Amino acid sequence: MLSAVAAQAEPNRYYCPDFLAVQGAPEPTHKGEFTFSPFTHHFSSSPDHKPVVMVAVDEQLPGGRLCGVSFFSNSFGQPTVYVYAGQQFNGLLGNPNVFLKVTGGMLYGYVGKYQNKVPLNNNGFSPAVIPSIGYNFNEHDSVQMKLLGTAGLMFSYGRKF
Repeated sequence: MLSAVAAQAEPNRYYCPDFLAVQGAPEPTHKGEFTFSPFTHHFSSSPDHKPVVMVAVDEQLPGGRLCGVSFFSNSFGQPTVYVYAGQQFNGLLGNPNVFLKVTGGMLYGYVGKYQNKVPLNNNGFSPAVIPSIGYNFNEHDSVQMKLLGTAGLMFSYGRKF
């Protein structure tokens, strides 16, 4: 009886929703990852484009799943947030250091005259799917290249903790 009460009282050990974790999968080797991007390459230039700087933190979950939040100045200088969940696939192309990460979630920040720069925008909110390919230099450090739809490529550094 006491163990059943203790099990019910045990708080969730993750910030991410429970349903994202793969039940029975091994625990991740790291709690999370901090990501920083100082540079984004746009496929087409515009005088309206501003430098894009991004910081993100995500929590690693069993089964290669993750969830997180990203804060950045968008291509038009507007503060923007992206809340997401995703999956990481390690050992891509037979190389243990190469990985693919796919996230999906909700963006907020493309407003005013730039609201039509992202699809399905409704009052600044729009869905997003962001695939990225990355390379782990060691157990903590990686680089990633994110595909931002038809707009461009974001280059980032990741640090697992």
